[in-house]
Amino acid sequence: MTISRSQSHAPRVLWITLLSLLTLAVARPAAAELGGDAASIDRDQVRMQAQLKVARAPLYTVHEMRAPTGIMVREYVARAGNVFAVAWQGPWLPDMRQLLGPYFQQYSQAARARRGGHGPLLIHEPGLMVQVAGHPRSFAGRALLPQMVPAGVAVESLR
Repeated sequence: MTISRSQSHAPRVLWITLLSLLTLAVARPAAAELGGDAASIDRDQVRMQAQLKVARAPLYTVHEMRAPTGIMVREYVARAGNVFAVAWQGPWLPDMRQLLGPYFQQYSQAARARRGGHGPLLIHEPGLMVQVAGHPRSFAGRALLPQMVPAGVAVESLR
């Protein structure tokens, strides 16, 4: 009996597929995600193994986390306690599912529909704005909920 090359790789492909599905199935819940509350930022810090620095502005608080991996994430929290924007920079993209939480699906669908080549990704959907730019070892971006940005805060300042 002769086994073709594609048949000999079938168990390996099946194993990789199952492992990928298992990883998605047991993914840890998102922490201080976009639109979430500030109480969960501590879990984000632990998950990222990051150092946390908090800065207060008149209309919001910025929770800046720096991970040993080189990724820096800023979460902008309104006085009401909700995360209305996140920004990041680092050698690669952060866990977008974690950062965007319930908005991840909307982001993914818009990204697939708009992605046609190289250059920055700009998404302006109802209730969601995402900007991602960069290349390997140098990524930056931000995501925000325009309807939750406190009055008087310039969107351009959220970086």
